[in-house]
Amino acid sequence: MPYPPEMRESLARVEATRSARLHETFPRLTPQEKQDLLQRFHPDYIESAMRALRVGPNKGGRTPHELALLLEAPSRLQGVALDLGKVDYETDVLIIGGGGAGCAAAILADDNGAGVILATKLRLGDANTMMAQGGIQAADKANDTPMLHYLDVMGGGGYVNDPDLVEALVRDAPEVIQWLENLGAMFDKQPDGTMVTIHGGGTCRRRMHSSRDYSGAEIMRTLRDEVRSRPQIRLLEFSPAVELLTGQGGEVTGAVLQNLETGEYLVVRARTVVIATGGSGRLHYQGFATTNHYGATGDGLVMAYRVGARLSFIDTMQYHPTGAAFPEQILGLLVTEKVRGLGAQVTNVEGLQFVFPRETRDAESAAIIREVQERHLGVRTPSGMEGVWLDSPMIELIHGPGTVARELPAMVRQFARFDVDIIKEPMLVYPTLHYQNGGVAIKPDGAAEVPNLFVAGEAAGGIHGRNRLMGNSLLDINVFGRRAGRAAALRAKEVQFGELTLAHVDAWTRARREAGLEEAEASPLVLPKYARHERT
Repeated sequence: MPYPPEMRESLARVEATRSARLHETFPRLTPQEKQDLLQRFHPDYIESAMRALRVGPNKGGRTPHELALLLEAPSRLQGVALDLGKVDYETDVLIIGGGGAGCAAAILADDNGAGVILATKLRLGDANTMMAQGGIQAADKANDTPMLHYLDVMGGGGYVNDPDLVEALVRDAPEVIQWLENLGAMFDKQPDGTMVTIHGGGTCRRRMHSSRDYSGAEIMRTLRDEVRSRPQIRLLEFSPAVELLTGQGGEVTGAVLQNLETGEYLVVRARTVVIATGGSGRLHYQGFATTNHYGATGDGLVMAYRVGARLSFIDTMQYHPTGAAFPEQILGLLVTEKVRGLGAQVTNVEGLQFVFPRETRDAESAAIIREVQERHLGVRTPSGMEGVWLDSPMIELIHGPGTVARELPAMVRQFARFDVDIIKEPMLVYPTLHYQNGGVAIKPDGAAEVPNLFVAGEAAGGIHGRNRLMGNSLLDINVFGRRAGRAAALRAKEVQFGELTLAHVDAWTRARREAGLEEAEASPLVLPKYARHERT
């Protein structure tokens, strides 16, 4: 679907201002300007979208209404007659989640001599990892250091990140790049073998390593192939966890899975458990479209919270500034930050730049929302959607013909399906729900506060503070997936198989009753509810 006539007048203005903008340096926001912008326009600051939790370790803390409903909900196993004496599987380390973090954890747990079961909701690799595009950060160039990377991460997160977790992230980064390459990941390189690196928003150095704009798919392919090449790692697909199991002391002793095909519940006894279930974008906070995969429903947060794990930064989500806004068939589709890293600018309906293109994602998103909602300078589509232009043709002017096709092949193909040629025409974009900044509070080895429970990837909180920088999610899943897998394997050597109970579910039911909570739909959600029920 090419751009309709009513949008082409604005397109002409973008083209007319392009040459001038090529030589224009838009000023960065000052710290005060950034804070004012976030408080006025970023979705995290909309008080009516949040409420205080009424039960659990984070009682009194704010979180979006959609997540609060799940965290406070009754267990799916409440009232279910489940024979915990019938153990279907037994293992040293049970990993819940088959994305990048789960696979990295499985590989390192196996390397450290543990028996491993990896249970995943959908297929192995069906995860947000697969859809990440822009790249993975690591300070491995002569002009860069982990300290500079550390300062960028802290600054991007609002200086409230857990410093120990940030230190682990940046220290392990160069080793992770080498590890992935040794496993077979193909990163972009110069003819002499030097790694190609570019800027991301909020970074002081070019440290973004990429595989064109298929970076997540390449990393997921590498990790998935490595897991599948190890027959000793037992894989259970289409088997999401619906509840953890605990001993009388509250320690985690396993989990209950559900076979999505038969509906049967499966009991897994484990010495340690690693939650790597990813984020919660499919809850569509505040009605935003999302880049997330179908299974991103926050299950790990719910299960960990119910056994007493504290959550951190669950009042902040990341809205990626450039989600596709036209055509509607791809609403919310991620337009990688690499586009702006290569020089594309965001412009309003008049073709004028209104924000520095590589501000941190929270500020970039807030500026776009302001341009549309307050200044009324957004571009309206025939169906009433609004957005701003991401001027991708600028990339060819900066770097030469052929750059867009070479560096952004996925973007070219995805938009070409709808007769939009991003080599010659801008993309219409608007912020889209992208990442769960918060999650289960962890230590640098991935351990949660509940004994024998480890968490890695997007389900963990504290690493990114209130805003994640581009390229640190693919890094995060590998750094903390590896750390959690190793630590879980070592811990498994120290503990015996524990008693299998659902005592924490009984305690949760009582706590809900004492808090005056009404009966509600059970959680975890497992799959988003998109079905339409027509009235008859």
